[in-house]
Amino acid sequence: MAASSPCINICQMDDDSDLCLGCGRTIDEIIAWGSLREDQRQAIMAELPARLEELTRNGAR
Repeated sequence: MAASSPCINICQMDDDSDLCLGCGRTIDEIIAWGSLREDQRQAIMAELPARLEELTRNGAR
């Protein structure tokens, strides 16, 4: 199954981590998303829960 974009339309970058507060991706990942291979998208998707948890622990979200 294709990995759809994790974007939830809360597009604000955290200054400390350089991660999007909505989806947890870096700006480079967001820009490249449409041209990434499926395995690359899946690898990023697998990292997002931990990234978002870290943003929550640090008080960014």
